[in-house]
Amino acid sequence: MRFLFVHQNFPGQYVHIVQHLTRGLHDVVFLSEPNSNYVADVRKIAYVSQRASDERIHEHAREFEIAVRRAEAAATAARQIKALGFTPDIIIGHHGWGEMLNMQDVFPDTPLLGYFEFFYNLVGQDVGFDPEFPFADHRLPMVRAKNAVNLTALSLPGAHGQTPTEWQLNTYPAWARDRIALLREGVDLTVCSPAPPRASRHLTLPDGFRLEPKHKLVTYIARNLEPYRGFHVFMRSLPALQRARPDLHVSIVGSDLPGYGALPADGSSWRETILREVKGGLDLERVHFLGQVPYETHIDLLRRSDAHVYFTYPFVASWSLREAMAVGAPIIGSDTLPVREFITHEKTGLLTPFLEPDRLADSVLRLLEDAKLGRALRTNARTFAEAHLDREAYLAGYAALIERLTGQTLKPRQSPKPKHGLKTVQILNPAKAALPVGARANSG
Repeated sequence: MRFLFVHQNFPGQYVHIVQHLTRGLHDVVFLSEPNSNYVADVRKIAYVSQRASDERIHEHAREFEIAVRRAEAAATAARQIKALGFTPDIIIGHHGWGEMLNMQDVFPDTPLLGYFEFFYNLVGQDVGFDPEFPFADHRLPMVRAKNAVNLTALSLPGAHGQTPTEWQLNTYPAWARDRIALLREGVDLTVCSPAPPRASRHLTLPDGFRLEPKHKLVTYIARNLEPYRGFHVFMRSLPALQRARPDLHVSIVGSDLPGYGALPADGSSWRETILREVKGGLDLERVHFLGQVPYETHIDLLRRSDAHVYFTYPFVASWSLREAMAVGAPIIGSDTLPVREFITHEKTGLLTPFLEPDRLADSVLRLLEDAKLGRALRTNARTFAEAHLDREAYLAGYAALIERLTGQTLKPRQSPKPKHGLKTVQILNPAKAALPVGARANSG
């Protein structure tokens, strides 16, 4: 089969499914804005959208205007690959960025499977969840406007969707849910596996500190250190933890870059801001800020962890939560709906209120002091992962959905891939591009 994937940051959420498809000798082409990422046997077609936004455009409409520009550029690239002889059997892409909006104009007879990640709502989700950061009433229309791409995508005739968790599915209006399949994303259970029996508890951290068996390790992992992932609450729990446990060390993985939400008003990072608040109560020699770490180090930290803290607003759950469960880390999670889908209190982890750092400290101490509880949580988390977070089961479900939408059997190709004139191309000006475009030498 021929596949066209679309995501502005190749390969995005699709790295595992495209690897699965290329192993089956299927023909995979990927439309993306330029980047240096590479996946073997995937032809990456780079397009460039015009980002400048007219100042006269209302600020609430600017995000949609950028999405429309991206849709125009992606459709121009799609027309070019069609002219070069490539017509996909299915188009798969992320609906959040806009580039899927015009794909049906280019390939009207091709099924469209879009990733519906999150539908913004004014109540019950991230907006206004944390009273420390009140959401001004005049910004509410901006939240509604964020759904412009979502709603346009849902209006596409015959388009289908998928989403990775039940909570994310339920953020969408009831009338839309029957068009969105639930495909629970999984992890590699072989790579993300528990530490071997009697594994050494020695571990040298990336900053050079050597953990000894006598040390207790609390881990915190996020892409960015920010309130959306409870970084401020976690940091405020540490003075009490350190006072109670002189043997305690804390490893913190994540960057200071902006992620979800804004940086502090003075432009500093959240790490700098919260450290100014709690620094007097911390022994910083026992707090290890590691920045971003290699994946192998990430897994080693989870395996060695005596208590792993995962907090999030009512928002999209992180991959690190899935990986921590697969590794069998003892998890303390925020008592928020996205986490409850994974963590059952006192079975697969402990749940604690998001906004109460003292309660978080109590939960961590309970776990550190109750070895029997820790062992049970480790075992149950891994059992949950094996039942619900197996990547092979996820890929099988993905294949079944593709087969249903295309009416074709997704089996390995028995003959060489068909020949066409498609190589990696770059569309620099979607308004003026001519057919055909010149091809670059490499297809990476």
